[in-house]
Amino acid sequence: MPTFKFFDLNVHAYPETEVPVEELIRVARRYGYAGIAITNYDEVVKGKEGEQLPPSIANFAFRGVEIRAKSVSELKRRIRLYYGKVPLIVVRGGSKELNEAALKNPMVDVFAPPHGEHGKEGLSHVLVRYAAENDVAIEFNLNAIIHSRRSDRARILGKMREILKFVRKYKAMPVITSNAHSIYDLRAPREMVALASLFGMQKEEAVHALSDIPEGILEKKWKKRREVEII
Repeated sequence: MPTFKFFDLNVHAYPETEVPVEELIRVARRYGYAGIAITNYDEVVKGKEGEQLPPSIANFAFRGVEIRAKSVSELKRRIRLYYGKVPLIVVRGGSKELNEAALKNPMVDVFAPPHGEHGKEGLSHVLVRYAAENDVAIEFNLNAIIHSRRSDRARILGKMREILKFVRKYKAMPVITSNAHSIYDLRAPREMVALASLFGMQKEEAVHALSDIPEGILEKKWKKRREVEII
């Protein structure tokens, strides 16, 4: 698949993990990626009012943030805090109210659903429709499959199949990520595409979710289109 530019939009690095960004860049480049997004949890990033965070490292690792909130008001405050300061805002799913608030917010770039996690709400067709309307991409975290046990894996794959069905129905944007917390969590694009077939994603869909869609998210392609439509 040499004609595509591949991106992994959910990678975690130091200081959240022990692995330096430079090490992740080295491995990701070797695997053939055009770029990765370092989306450390916002508790680690700790953005401040008025502070502009560096957008990228070596024109390869893009700065992002993954937000985990306990209430809708906290979520909205944190989104506003980081909006415009980093190229990528990811929101980790939680309660039904949090999920709805995230997917109705066009300032969010990627929504990371709790794929089969106990005690967490999944995605309904209504929520995926909100994602499509607000150009919020839906993440399919492949490490959730790799690091799960047999019974849990079956449940997670079932949830992913269900979400994929809604994504197709409402023409929402899927993105495939590794959610890597070490160099050993990173997967080559070919392997990512193959893993995506486990929950029913076709090869063309998977390549699109690993190339054109994430590149467009980083370039704010759909957000710009949305601004034009509003004007």
